[in-house]
Amino acid sequence: MQQILSFFIRNKNFLLFALLFGISIALTISSHSYHQSKAVTSANFLSGGIYQLKSSITDYFDLKQQNELLIQENAELRFLIENGGFRHAMMPIDTTVVDSNYTFVPARIINNSYTKSKNNLTLDKGRNDSILVDMGVLSPQGVIGIINSTSGNYATVQSVLNSNSHVVAKFKKSDHYGYLSWNGGDPNLIGLIEIPRLAPVALGDTIVTDGRSTIFPEGVPIGTVHNFNNDSGDDYYTINVKLFTDMTSVKNAYVIGHRDADEIQQLENEIEDEDQ
Repeated sequence: MQQILSFFIRNKNFLLFALLFGISIALTISSHSYHQSKAVTSANFLSGGIYQLKSSITDYFDLKQQNELLIQENAELRFLIENGGFRHAMMPIDTTVVDSNYTFVPARIINNSYTKSKNNLTLDKGRNDSILVDMGVLSPQGVIGIINSTSGNYATVQSVLNSNSHVVAKFKKSDHYGYLSWNGGDPNLIGLIEIPRLAPVALGDTIVTDGRSTIFPEGVPIGTVHNFNNDSGDDYYTINVKLFTDMTSVKNAYVIGHRDADEIQQLENEIEDEDQ
């Protein structure tokens, strides 16, 4: 203990300087949006490298399962090609034929959280691979989330298991739509809110993306109705959806981008400005 006290006494000037320097940097970053952006980018770069190393180790022990998933996906894609884009009725997950307005970038998930209220994932692709904020992210089975931050070589994803995420979703059979809402709990179940009680709802109904934005095309699989009720007498159902994607073990992803997203967004912003 005496040696520790002596160390602090001998180096008190340097330690005081380091403390004040750290406080000044924190205040500068918090008060300037430019510095905040640079700080987030640097953090993504550093954490991305660490997650990359961690992922390389864990992926080695997960190769068998991931190879099985890739084999299944390749078989399904071959079936689609050979049958003019139509999928056999016995295959469990419906697939939408996406038009040429969308681009796909394959990526690997190198970090993933699913036990918090605000969960995120990290991808091994970034701006250098044409990944931009607000692009959608899919697994071979369905929706994962939306890009919320990028650096040169990495990107973070706001998971659907995030309380800030509100992906527009609808019933495939009826087009009644609502929003995915995460309140914690089982990472394979997510809430679907604002579905009116007049809508026909049944266990096992397929839920897909609505296509009301440039983030996801219409009809991308999300999951199936696990349970529902409207016992509270509200005008809306309480619905839980079982996700097609296993969010606890997902490794492979596709980042999807709309070629005309900027043009559409600019046009919509102009209309909003005129209305104000």
